Amino acid sequence: MGIVRRPAALIIAAIAAVAPAVSGRAALASTAGHRARPTAVHPAGPAAKLCVSATIPVGSDPFNVGVDPLTGMIYVGNAKSDTVSVINGHTNAVVATIPVGHDPAGVAVDPRTNTIYVTDADDQTVSVINGQTNAVLTTVKVGIDPFGAAVNPKTGTVYVTNGFSKTMSVINGQTNAIVATIRLGRFPVGVVADPRINFVYASNAASHTVSVINGATNMLEGHVHVGDYPYAITVNPRTGMVYTANDLGGTVSVVNGPSFTRVATIRVGKGPVGITADPHTNTIYAANSGSGTVSVISGHSNAVTGTVGVGKGPVGIAIDQQTHTLYVANSASNTVSVLASCG
Repeated sequence: MGIVRRPAALIIAAIAAVAPAVSGRAALASTAGHRARPTAVHPAGPAAKLCVSATIPVGSDPFNVGVDPLTGMIYVGNAKSDTVSVINGHTNAVVATIPVGHDPAGVAVDPRTNTIYVTDADDQTVSVINGQTNAVLTTVKVGIDPFGAAVNPKTGTVYVTNGFSKTMSVINGQTNAIVATIRLGRFPVGVVADPRINFVYASNAASHTVSVINGATNMLEGHVHVGDYPYAITVNPRTGMVYTANDLGGTVSVVNGPSFTRVATIRVGKGPVGITADPHTNTIYAANSGSGTVSVISGHSNAVTGTVGVGKGPVGIAIDQQTHTLYVANSASNTVSVLASCG
């Protein structure tokens, strides 16, 4: 069985059973020859106050969320139902339910091709979904316990973290063929791509690190130490800042992607396991599974500016970059909370 529904406790137990302990903590170990990074910039525009504008029933144990900003469709992986709920963001209604593999965990959307990628943790596969027909086109075999998924929309490349394999599968989005397998840290969970510099960041829960991968070469550039059990990860491409939600630490780590350095640690709620960023307002949102809240963080000050109550066990969180609406998967409520501006 996959371990996607019980973040910290089961990761600790499972890894102890199948992998030797790693002594010490990984520090940044950059290789020579990587190209220069852009300097950080800060977009203007503060985030508006958020309120829950709708609560949408979905399948059993909704775990992760993906948004297509071009179609306004939201995709929710329901871990115990083995389905993906498709929500129309204009009406907040479920318009389709798609059967996928066992234990869907990660959801990623390529808006340029209207394709959705869902990791099936128990099947060691990725389901590839046509967003126009809501049908599974094919499945791609990957590593053991595939967890996170991300797409670089500029290259069409798909990245999948394989928890027990300690690897990342790199998939060509045009051919659905695996083109590379990259060794990461212990139990990689989250993954995000920065399309502006073509770098990929993966959070290694049991190593307490972020792996940095060059998307042009599929080579590991190094590791950055972050907080305890970094679960989810996101990036603001406009600033180059990377953020990890650290499940056991109750914190968010801020990493300067261009320089490979951790620059801040932010205290949030209990059990943060989901995170997303709004590049336009430079605001970060962390889903706190143990608190039933979402922490609102200013990317300018690295301070929490607000907290919004949602359902029980919020895990996955995603934002529609066009409308700035947030969608939160509440695993214990079997719902999705919709957070929109209320003043």
